[in-house]
Amino acid sequence: MALSSEEVERYARHIVLREIGGPGQQRLAKARVLVVGAGGLGSPLALYLAAAGVGTIGIVDDDVVSLSNLQRQVLHATDDVGVKKTASAVSALARVNPHVAVEAHDTRLDASNAMDLISSYDIVADGSDSFATRYLVADACVLARRPLVTASLGTFDATLTTIRAHEARPDGTPNPTWRCLFPEPPPPGTVPSCAEAGVLGALAGMMGSMMAIEVVREIVGFGQGLVGRLLVVDALDMRFETLTYEWDPENPVTGAAPTITDLSAHAKS
Repeated sequence: MALSSEEVERYARHIVLREIGGPGQQRLAKARVLVVGAGGLGSPLALYLAAAGVGTIGIVDDDVVSLSNLQRQVLHATDDVGVKKTASAVSALARVNPHVAVEAHDTRLDASNAMDLISSYDIVADGSDSFATRYLVADACVLARRPLVTASLGTFDATLTTIRAHEARPDGTPNPTWRCLFPEPPPPGTVPSCAEAGVLGALAGMMGSMMAIEVVREIVGFGQGLVGRLLVVDALDMRFETLTYEWDPENPVTGAAPTITDLSAHAKS
């Protein structure tokens, strides 16, 4: 896929990077990325993926824009209040980059559609704000053999990691899954929602941008990513820590005796 003269100019600052260059920019143009959630994390993520020239961006979200979203969900504007988030996303990303195709999935990701949706993309970036969705996406990515970049937000804290659980390390040890890191979701009601506890808006912007870096890095193939590493951010004290985690042979998806071989358990939850 040759870049047009307009695209060469648009992506000039990428093309001069030795780690990306023309071949890397072409890989971005061919890539298909599914963004789960057009909210606080998905907004900056999608904007930077579009600006970077990712060829096809899928947005899955069944919500509408509300006024309280606008403090952090920079994909949407005041005039978008009451509009479907997917429709707002299509419009906003077209303004950023007309060379990018945006596929809107105005639906809730669930056990009935997750495999089909995820299997039609090369890489998944999860910015959802629900534990049920996060575990569903993580399990589906393992089963569909798709890489996953996933982040979560607290009030002033956040985490980010990349999962390639369908692959192994050079020594043959499987890469870890999300469930190697967090085997089970917390009991309902134990972790307050964003609406209940609040969230620092700019933290969502920072983490969504870092998700975009991980996605671009995964597509092009440069640097050391976050596979087997969890980045932990404390915005109160502006501290960044990176924790390592390993494959757990007792994890229920890729362990020695897997108990999750499809998404039927998620259909019951």
